[in-house]
Amino acid sequence: MRIYFAGPLFTPYERGYIDACATRLRDEDFEVFVPHEHALAAIDGVAPAGIFAKDWAGIVAADVMLALLDGPAIDDGVACEIGIFHGLMQSDSRRRVVVGLLTDMRGMRGGQDVNPFVRGCIEAGGGSIVHSLDEALALLRAWRDA
Repeated sequence: MRIYFAGPLFTPYERGYIDACATRLRDEDFEVFVPHEHALAAIDGVAPAGIFAKDWAGIVAADVMLALLDGPAIDDGVACEIGIFHGLMQSDSRRRVVVGLLTDMRGMRGGQDVNPFVRGCIEAGGGSIVHSLDEALALLRAWRDA
């Protein structure tokens, strides 16, 4: 199963967390596309068109999207990636779902945890929002092994 891991990648902390998650996923034999492993504009001087082309290819090749939703507001790039994947799901039944990963305690205080449109997009495709990588792994294993 190919997973596109969408998440903010602008700080060493964000990239480090995503890298640790990707390692665990790969240890369980998932194929994981992590955008920052391919190019970062600030480091490689890659133009936005190049970043979009590389990430688009990763999204198109994915069976599932795991989207990190942490932060005071969902990252705009992550929201865009979720929308693109949801759109592709409409015409390709091979694509299964978007799993939102929300580990940020700000989103777990009750009330509205993420933008309601983003939550609706995730849930409309049969996905869900989980609060740990262990929960995400359980869902991913179930879909892979079904």
